[in-house]
Amino acid sequence: MKLGLHQSARMEQRMLQSPQMIQAMQILQLSSQDLAERVEQELIENPFLELVEPGQDAGAEASASGEDGRAPAAGNGPEVVAGEAPLDDGPGEGFERYEREWDPVRRVRDNGEADKKLEAMANTPDAPKSVAEALLDQLAFLDLDPRGRDIAEYLVYSLDPRGYLEESLEAIAAECAATEELAGTSVEEVAAVLAEIRRVIHPALGARDLKECLLLQLDATGADAPLLRALIEHHLEDITTNRLPRISKATGRSIEDVKSAIESLRHLDPAPGGEFGENTAAAITPDVQVEEQDGVFDVRLTRQRYAELRLSPTYRQLLRVIKKDRQLADFVKKRVESARWFIDAVQQRQSTLERIARCLFVRQQGFLEKGVRALKPLRMQEVADEVGVHISTVSRAVSGKYVQTPRGIFPLKYFFTGGTTKESGEVASQAAIKNRIAELVRQEDRASPLSDDQLAELLSKRDRIRIARRTVTKYRKALEIPSSSQRRAF
Repeated sequence: MKLGLHQSARMEQRMLQSPQMIQAMQILQLSSQDLAERVEQELIENPFLELVEPGQDAGAEASASGEDGRAPAAGNGPEVVAGEAPLDDGPGEGFERYEREWDPVRRVRDNGEADKKLEAMANTPDAPKSVAEALLDQLAFLDLDPRGRDIAEYLVYSLDPRGYLEESLEAIAAECAATEELAGTSVEEVAAVLAEIRRVIHPALGARDLKECLLLQLDATGADAPLLRALIEHHLEDITTNRLPRISKATGRSIEDVKSAIESLRHLDPAPGGEFGENTAAAITPDVQVEEQDGVFDVRLTRQRYAELRLSPTYRQLLRVIKKDRQLADFVKKRVESARWFIDAVQQRQSTLERIARCLFVRQQGFLEKGVRALKPLRMQEVADEVGVHISTVSRAVSGKYVQTPRGIFPLKYFFTGGTTKESGEVASQAAIKNRIAELVRQEDRASPLSDDQLAELLSKRDRIRIARRTVTKYRKALEIPSSSQRRAF
């Protein structure tokens, strides 16, 4: 082997992403809610970015400073934007004045937006409480001394969201005993505190599993129900799989008695912590809206949750004031460039998303007119080719975004689906086939439910859709429809 230094030339192709491209891709992928939060963050961090208030012209600043919004060349003389005083003070005073003008608190107070923001804050729901936080409020009703109350707090913080206690009482006692305040805690102390929690708050809190949870509630009622107890202790799996004849044979009771006991079982609480913790449903804000007007479907982006953005006109005067201070001038130019990039990225996101949505619903107009059964198979590559973008751009644009249609609110990804060719030569989408399977199951005789083989046969006879039984099983499971044996009504 020859050692030493040498030079060589090599040709290769590389795709390098600029910071602007990376920022544009990140913003394209944001939903409207996330984008609104990102805009708020940029407004706080960049003093040269501002919202266009109602009644203002978004292009006023651009027209005043040139087509691209850049500052005019030096030597054109002082220029004052209407309604603004020229910044002819020194760099220090100019900066301080600009900060006073940009101060969001002052601006909110001056333009009368304070009441609106205060109202929005007042109407914003508080963060949901966990099971432990909700139960802490209930501990005041327990008849416990301070030591017992500390153990009770440790217990409620050990519960999972269902209200179950996954750790053993021995482990919890050891953990409490390891602390200075609860040194010497015994298993008997922990058990006594847990019993008091169950007596006052919920009889099944701290259960180890579903079986113990149900038995604790049954014991608390004091009812003499041997069949119900037998179901809980030995036949929970049989109930889940709808094997009622097996339960009837094992218990020596009739099917009707078993069904009555199961109905009573449904009144017990399988998740005792559920009534204490607060679970808030995630709000969906559609990014795209489709409306029918005189038989024509109009596709547009929903009204933005934020006003239009623009560069603050003040930066031009500020640059003239501080042009001798190179450090401050560089700072201003960098922030202005950052603001311009952000505005361009937001505008590009809106334009790209709208073009993709329009193309999408031109191809899926059948869905808008007839519903899911008319949904056509569609690949992202087809939309990307028609819009003139890369397939990854389409994927980013539709990710996490929803559309409001006359048929309801759907994820944009819902309209990209594979399909199966019918005997007639038409192509049925997977969503349409799943919808048809769900429809057949709803219409079946519950005493003799349709098997997957029978569903496949009906799809072939009635809809001319030939798919294998295993495909029917796959779609049925995706729809969370139980098997025929589990759907059977006795």
